[in-house]
Amino acid sequence: MLLTKTSTFIIGPVATLLGYIMNAIFWVQSQIGIESIGLCIILFTIVIYMLLLPLTIKQQKFSRLQSKMNPELQAIQKKYKGKNQDQAAMMKMNEETQAVYQKYGVNPMGSCLQMVIQMPILFALYRVIWNIPAYVTSVKNYFVPLADALLKTNGAQDFMAEIAKTNAVTFNDMTQLTLIDVLYKFKPDNWSALLEQFPDLSSLITSTQKDVDRMNYFLGLNIADSPASIFQTALAAGSIALIIAAILVPLLSALTQWLNTKLMSTQNDNATSGNAQADTMASTMKTMNVMMPLMSAVFCFTLPVGMGIYWIAGAVVRSIQQLIVNKQIDKMDLDEIMKKNIEKANKKREKQGLPPQKITNTAKLNTRAIEKPAKPELTQEEKDQKIQNATEYYKSTTKAKPGSLASKAQMVQQYNDKHAKKK
Repeated sequence: MLLTKTSTFIIGPVATLLGYIMNAIFWVQSQIGIESIGLCIILFTIVIYMLLLPLTIKQQKFSRLQSKMNPELQAIQKKYKGKNQDQAAMMKMNEETQAVYQKYGVNPMGSCLQMVIQMPILFALYRVIWNIPAYVTSVKNYFVPLADALLKTNGAQDFMAEIAKTNAVTFNDMTQLTLIDVLYKFKPDNWSALLEQFPDLSSLITSTQKDVDRMNYFLGLNIADSPASIFQTALAAGSIALIIAAILVPLLSALTQWLNTKLMSTQNDNATSGNAQADTMASTMKTMNVMMPLMSAVFCFTLPVGMGIYWIAGAVVRSIQQLIVNKQIDKMDLDEIMKKNIEKANKKREKQGLPPQKITNTAKLNTRAIEKPAKPELTQEEKDQKIQNATEYYKSTTKAKPGSLASKAQMVQQYNDKHAKKK
């Protein structure tokens, strides 16, 4: 695929904006003499997830409140079950449902809206990290002299096109930007092949490779290369250290992903225990908790190391955020939140000319229905037995206190017995 700046709807502008942030981070690093793309990716990931923290907290708060109000919503659905054709009943059900949402201060579309906001950002993040020279000017500038020289060299474009195919880079026209796309994905053997093919450009190729290696190598790994490729090269060379380093990337990715999903599932389990629907969701989450780390390991083994660094850094940052968010949510006073939400809803109703009590009373009624379930109705046989037991008790009470219920029951019984004898 073409790796220069993406022009995809929404994702393109977001990627450009994120590119400005990454460019600024790399510029600061350059000022202090640390031109490391790996470190830049880590710092970039931290900054982005810190910017997304308000949305993360809001989403977690939504999940907690939703789990608390689900029993009330299920009770309303059960109450109006089988009344789909009754328009009045459906309107009443919608009114009671809205009352519950307003009581908890939850927007039914809240979670979807947060996902809609976050998804373009996450996709754009991948685009920026996948092709850093397209967004980070300082990195691109190191490739420009060699790219311009190759454009003017006979046979260079065809040679670069062949290398591009092996590195899964395709393009329509050979330009300065597309050549930089290809050069950024170069592996060590690609540099050697380029140097051998064009000896006249040896000094420029060598200096460019030296600058790129200085920026690309992070903890001994070339972030533009994949752990799978590094593993094969290291295995052929017999480099144990490089083999371990290549394996660590997908391994750490799976481990940090598992930790992140574990923290999220713990939060959800604490919030939804005892709910049948939540138990089904929890079972699904357990499956995902196994699959996600495995998928993470596979992706990070085949994708460039730079993507693996981002994946690991993102999982670590999310885990730290999740710990903080969990503590904040555990401290939430749901009664106080509901009180404020009801007051807010009542003010809104007041502006609409509606009585404020309606929302409050409906919400309280729904809460009572959940907290104090209705007692089962007695059968006729059980009712007769209770009456008989009460009658026998009152008959056996010979010294009832004057004015007590037992003494009155005795008087009624004596009256009934007396009139029964006359008959």
